Amino acid sequence: MSEPSQVSVKILEKEYHVTCPAEERPALLDSAEYLNRKMREIRDSGKVIGLDRIAVMAALNIVNELLQARGQDEVTETDLAARLKAMRERVEGVLTRSHSLGN
Repeated sequence: MSEPSQVSVKILEKEYHVTCPAEERPALLDSAEYLNRKMREIRDSGKVIGLDRIAVMAALNIVNELLQARGQDEVTETDLAARLKAMRERVEGVLTRSHSLGN
């Protein structure tokens, strides 16, 4: 792991300095850009006023997206597990029948 370095990010025209390892810099910049975009959308809607409130609304929206994505992953994993089980049972059934025919 490399030495931590300071990275400057700008969110809603305000600059923030964040320390992170060099290999995490691209992910940090992408995250800051995503947050900035979400906060701009909320600010530009005119429904929420104040940096603190905009930040909280953006955080809630992003967490909601994360939880929905996790839920989709869980459904996919459950579906995949069920499919694998069904395939295994079919293969075992064919092997059992073929073994019975061989005797």
